[in-house]
Amino acid sequence: MEAKQLFIKDIEKEITNNEDELLKDLESCRILTSGDFSSPEIAWEVRTDESDNYTTIGTKGNFTLVKGKAKSKKSFFINLLISKALGGALLNNKIRYPQHNENSVVLYFDTEQSKYHVHQAVRRVSTHFNGEEPENLRAYGLRAENVEKRLRLIDHCINVTPNVSFVVIDGIKDLVTSVNDERESSMIASKLLEWTEKYNLHVIVVLHENPSSDKARGHLGTELVNKAETTIAIECDKRNKAISIVSPYSCRNMSFEPFAFEIDENGVPQVIDDYKTSKKVSKKKVNLLDMSDEEKIEILKVVFKGKSELGYNQVVKGIQTEVQQMNIQGKGEKKIKELITNSREQNWLIQPSKGQPYKLGFSSGLGHSAGDNISPCTSAPLHR
Repeated sequence: MEAKQLFIKDIEKEITNNEDELLKDLESCRILTSGDFSSPEIAWEVRTDESDNYTTIGTKGNFTLVKGKAKSKKSFFINLLISKALGGALLNNKIRYPQHNENSVVLYFDTEQSKYHVHQAVRRVSTHFNGEEPENLRAYGLRAENVEKRLRLIDHCINVTPNVSFVVIDGIKDLVTSVNDERESSMIASKLLEWTEKYNLHVIVVLHENPSSDKARGHLGTELVNKAETTIAIECDKRNKAISIVSPYSCRNMSFEPFAFEIDENGVPQVIDDYKTSKKVSKKKVNLLDMSDEEKIEILKVVFKGKSELGYNQVVKGIQTEVQQMNIQGKGEKKIKELITNSREQNWLIQPSKGQPYKLGFSSGLGHSAGDNISPCTSAPLHR
């Protein structure tokens, strides 16, 4: 009996200790009006065309998302940002890093390209430093590693490298097994926020857009746009594919003016002064079956909201109701049934056996709204 009482006391003590730790953690997160919170340091900014004023793009303690279609020259733009962060005189002083100093270290992680192509990217950066490898650049090619190992390597590198001011992750999707996994997407966004705040640095991540829309890919894209300080869109100019346009997509600070760059005969990106970028919004309709996976999943979430299961006809009617007001084509019953078949193949819809009701293969919670904590940039081309 005495041993039992000691055991109970040990359990009660452990519970009390855990509660005390939670109270300490909660108190450390508390925000008081009397608190002393200074403005975050500016990590990087863009100069306006008409003056020498600069608009803040990113601050320390936050991250920037760069998105765009394949071949839009995202990697060239990233190379420019790395070169500028290391002190290179590029982009006609269009971009500035006001906190740069000779001890600032830039970490560059590429998860998509072979080591040969990562080496070529580093060489492009070195051309801005008389061909010599910048001392404060640490570049890593992580394509050969598995998903879990990539994340652990990045986390360890940030932790053990002194004087890190910038971290670039080209290929953030390769830190998750699926861009549509809600739990993994939330984990990666939380990790970015942890790194930036814990080490007082700025992170720039790159993610592809969906082929049929301007949205960043999957739930991961939605989560990153919601949490990013600034989301930047890179796209080829429709009038001249050799020219790429850099535009604000969403931002917490003031938006910057879109600008364009091209690659010169030496392979060096150059800003095109006074280039008139197009701001027209595309009115082209998208076919229901050509919508992104993320958009299809969001439709299913709305149809099943508040319901654990639905019969086949209920699913058809629910999708019909949801897509009726959407600016898409090919949304008749035949296309909707094809969408249901596709959703079964993707395990978005699960039917235990023929004739039984359907259930969602993922959480039906809608999570953050599309505009949670962000504001569309007034100068950005919006596609809604």
